[in-house]
Amino acid sequence: MPEGLAVGAAYAGPQDAAGAQTGASVALAIGLQNMPEGLIVAMALRTLGRSAAQAWGVAALTGLAEPLGAILGLAVLGSLPAFYPLGLALAAGAMLFVVSHEIIPETHRNGFETLATGTLLAGFVFMLLLDAALN
Repeated sequence: MPEGLAVGAAYAGPQDAAGAQTGASVALAIGLQNMPEGLIVAMALRTLGRSAAQAWGVAALTGLAEPLGAILGLAVLGSLPAFYPLGLALAAGAMLFVVSHEIIPETHRNGFETLATGTLLAGFVFMLLLDAALN
């Protein structure tokens, strides 16, 4: 849901070409990170003995909260521009919380600290380059 809110907030921003470009780059970034996320869900279900169709279906369903968040964010923030910065801050804070509370501790288990930190930084640099290329 917070990822969808970020997309909705990005599209609810300034109504010009730059605003549309910002919305598109945020949507692309969220979409790119959702692919491995869905794959992880599907792989976990396959290891539990679920069929490929069930694993695919559940993985697809896990992504449905994001379009709902995007619609909610666009509807609320598009009609109340004063809350636009608050919506962006809420979405960013929620995603940072998930990363710092769930993802980083999980990636630093079993001696993979260096690899996890390196890939985190590589992903950050990739997103900066993607943002610069799209703007």
